[in-house]
Amino acid sequence: MKFYIETERLILRDLLQTDDEGMFELDANAEVHRYLGNKPIQSIERARAVISIINEQYAENGIGRWATIEKASGAFIGWSGLKFITTPEKGKSHFHDVGYRFIPRFWGKGYATEATKAALAYSFETLQLNEIIGTCHVENKASRRVLEKCGLKYVEQFLYNNELLCDWLSITKEEWEQHKKLK
Repeated sequence: MKFYIETERLILRDLLQTDDEGMFELDANAEVHRYLGNKPIQSIERARAVISIINEQYAENGIGRWATIEKASGAFIGWSGLKFITTPEKGKSHFHDVGYRFIPRFWGKGYATEATKAALAYSFETLQLNEIIGTCHVENKASRRVLEKCGLKYVEQFLYNNELLCDWLSITKEEWEQHKKLK
């Protein structure tokens, strides 16, 4: 595996085709897609295609979202980590985005914060990046709290895909280092 990170309660690793059932459970869930444009997937074949796309991102960009596994149970809980954005968002392209998406029964356990902190550490310590972006739908207060808890700061709102009003947050390596000292 190219990616393998352990946190206190999680394993973050490459997404594999064997994660297809978990990915289908995640992305077929309407509640998961509430702030994503309400377009849940309809088949396991689409889940497999999504995993293939992410695997292509590993090859093309050296990074992509990671399968997120709960250590205690071994359960696939969703994905988290980094994505290199090459298409314009808010008039900017070629930047690294931190994100997460979990199956609802794993919400509210602090896993998004734990995974995001690990992704930021990997971004700044291993990849030596200078800035990470995080975005979330303006009504997704829980997601925004996670990003802010991890040190990202609100920059502005933008229209994602000309349809979803989202918040744009960012953190630089210097800001992250300061945030770590405060915690």
